Amino acid sequence: MIDCCDLIAGLAARGWNQGSGVPCSTFAGPIAHLSASGHYRAAANEGLALSGAVGARLAGRREAVFLQNSGLGNLINPLTSLCQPYAVPVLALVSMRGWPDPGADEPQHALMGQTTETILSALGIWHTVLTAESLDPALDRAEQMISSGRSAFLLVPHRSISQHPGTMPALRTGGPDTAEVTSAVADACPPGTAVFATTGYTSRYLHDALDRPENFYMQGSMGHVSSLALGYADAAPEKTVIVLDGDGAALMHLGALSTIGAAQPANLVHVVIDNGGYESTGSQQSTSGTTDLAAVAKACGYRAASTVDSVQALQQQLASAAAAPGPHFILVRAGRTVRQTPQRAGASLSLPHIAARLQDATLPAAAAASHA
Repeated sequence: MIDCCDLIAGLAARGWNQGSGVPCSTFAGPIAHLSASGHYRAAANEGLALSGAVGARLAGRREAVFLQNSGLGNLINPLTSLCQPYAVPVLALVSMRGWPDPGADEPQHALMGQTTETILSALGIWHTVLTAESLDPALDRAEQMISSGRSAFLLVPHRSISQHPGTMPALRTGGPDTAEVTSAVADACPPGTAVFATTGYTSRYLHDALDRPENFYMQGSMGHVSSLALGYADAAPEKTVIVLDGDGAALMHLGALSTIGAAQPANLVHVVIDNGGYESTGSQQSTSGTTDLAAVAKACGYRAASTVDSVQALQQQLASAAAAPGPHFILVRAGRTVRQTPQRAGASLSLPHIAARLQDATLPAAAAASHA
């Protein structure tokens, strides 16, 4: 186990006093440590964290980037088209999911776990595995790479960093929790309604509240559930479609709101559970506290956008949405979940089965013919 304070001290000794990134449970300690001193900036996605670090470097400040390898795809564009051609190196710490044994982790991490090192090698990015034993040598070697003009990536085994002795900023208090919101949506669904739930606790609680073939549980692909639902809603206009999203996920690919507003899917209801942070990775704060997501949705072209702070108000807005064409946006001011978290849907349902049964429920005639 890498001691959180030793890691932060080692980075600081080499001039890396600032950090930016997207939360991962592995980095809960370092992020808490940097946040406590005001030296961490939350980024909506990994690519934005990296481009921000490049900007900081141009102004003379060293800023380490923290990310999970599942978000490596978000970072590749600025890495290859900004860092490398402009010769501005960065230091990134990447937590490794689905590695070294893909079968020992969740299925959505298997492919990236197997290919992270291959991808970095193909891009010419220097990288090494960071352990407690190799901490100082790895940081020294990374420093040499940075000094030579090359980016350095430190690969951190999953959950191999200790927690910060302090506390993380608390999530928003008051309002219904994620479990109550998902239960209210499940209760309000007419038969045949397709419900798409974002990654993290939201999918878990929906599966626990009411599992049904029309539910799609997103595991991974953070920020993409609304676009997934848009494609489905556009192709199946006769179906009512509800999206259960989170504030961190919605912020990660905020442009999806503009796409939905432009497409005007009359059958889509977009519910965002805004508890002010990333609850499943350690309750790190998001930037939703300074972003009025309902106002953004309205400005993007949603026919209606509202903010609620109770289950009763949510139920009223769901009923109103059912009576008028969408797209509708409902922001739920939620609070921290204090109950026990249920297991992932993927623990009892394979991910291909989750997709296949939704297809079968959507196209029963085609499904019957394919099974004949």
